[in-house]
Order: sequence, then structure tokens, then C-alpha cells
Amino acid sequence: MGTLGKAIYTVGFWIRETGQAIDRLGSRLQGNYYFQEQLSRHRTLMNIFDKAPVVDKDAFVAPSASVIGDVHVGRGSSIWYGCVLRGDVNSISVGSGTNIQDNSLVHVAKSNLSGKVLPTIIGDNVTVGHSAVLHGCTVEDETFVGMGATLLDGVFVEKNAMVAAGALVRQNTRIPAGEVWGGNPAKFLRKLTDEEITFISQSATNYTNLAQVHAAENAKPFDEIEFEKLLRKKFARRDEDYDSMLGVVRETPPELILPDNILPDKTPKPSQN
Repeated sequence: MGTLGKAIYTVGFWIRETGQAIDRLGSRLQGNYYFQEQLSRHRTLMNIFDKAPVVDKDAFVAPSASVIGDVHVGRGSSIWYGCVLRGDVNSISVGSGTNIQDNSLVHVAKSNLSGKVLPTIIGDNVTVGHSAVLHGCTVEDETFVGMGATLLDGVFVEKNAMVAAGALVRQNTRIPAGEVWGGNPAKFLRKLTDEEITFISQSATNYTNLAQVHAAENAKPFDEIEFEKLLRKKFARRDEDYDSMLGVVRETPPELILPDNILPDKTPKPSQN
């Protein structure tokens, strides 16, 4: 952003501030009868001057998440509620089909003890568990970072590796492919089984499907939400066993049916004629 761009940005900022000041003045003049609406400054996507997030149209970013600055989020990825991805002093790259779960933090390094400038790079089909911290590290494709784990500057997690929940991975540690590391500080625990490697890929797919449901729900207009509330209230007291005894068949409205790909083990009940 050049000098002219910064000047325009500053003018726009002060116009918005002036509008809020006028609103506060009007509220005071109304005395005891005023209703003051609080303005939330939260922005899901936020620029840092010329650094703007780039989010694929098929990715899901939860309303309460914050994606800031030089951040790229790939197709089918999901950034869940309460997450912060702050690419202010360096860049963050999130591949395709990756999920970064609730309250996780991803940041970057401009300077550290080793003198390296480190972005954070997260590959494809990666699962990052709730409340994890990733700082200036690289996580390759189809890896799993457990809940509450911390990856410090220079950490490199190879493909099909797993960081156990609560682990603290020290600076410049390299976790080889197919291994599980855990503890504080994190150390090698054992090799991953074939079933666990398959689970990593399946976990990413499950979250991609689930993110589509959350994206659709967050996009619903107010009237549709209210209509579905009425439907849920109407069908809340349904007793399937009692209906079966009476020979009554009630079809659940499609608006209240969770897609099959969210519950892969769900088997449809045989219809009663």
C-alpha cells in the first residue's frame, strides 16, 4: 500500500469513528430513553495494510475466528470457532482439506534465537486439534497434531506423523514420517500403525464434510432459522416406539435431517408400510 492508499485508509477510519461519535452523542441526548447498540469490531478476515488473507471459496472460516494478514487457506479447509491465524510479520499457508480446530493459534516468527525468519506452513489433509499452538513451523501433508499441543519455531513434522495431545515440541525438532511423539519436551514414543495412518486421512475428510454443514448453517437468513425452530418444536415430542404401536409413520422434514456423510455409521431405518 502506497502513500495514497494509506491516506485513503486513514480518511475512511476517521469517517467511521465520526459516525460512532455522533451515535454516542445522540444516545446522551435521549437521556434515560436511549438504547445504545454496542458495535463489535471483530472481523473474521482482516488486512494488515497491504497484507490481505486469501481464502478459497470452498473453505470454511467460522464467524468467531480471526484470519489476519498474509494468510492463505486452501480449498475444503476449515478454520473453526475461536481460532486465530495471525500472519502479520510473516506468512501462513494452509493447504487443502485441512482442519484447524477450535481455539487453536497459528503465528509466525520474524526473529528468534537462531536468527531465522520463519513462516508457518501447514500441508494438505492435516488435522490440528483443539487449542493447539503452531508457531513458525512446518507441518507436512496428512499429519495429526493433538489437542493442546505446542509446536515451536523451526519444528518440522513429516508426512503421516502424529504429535500427541499436550506435547511440547522444542525448537528445530524434526519428527520423522510414521512416528508418534509426545510429552514435555516431546520425544519419540512409537511407530504409527496402518490403522492410525488411515485414521488421519479419514479425520480430515470427516471435518471437511462437517465444515460444509456449519457453513450452510451460518449462511442461513433469519426467517429460515426461525422456521426451523418451529419445526424442531413440533417434532421434539415425537415418540417413535409409540407411533410404531399405533401404526403411525411421521416423516422428518428434510431441514432437520443431518447429511449421511456427517454420520458415516448411520444406517437408514426400514420404512413401515
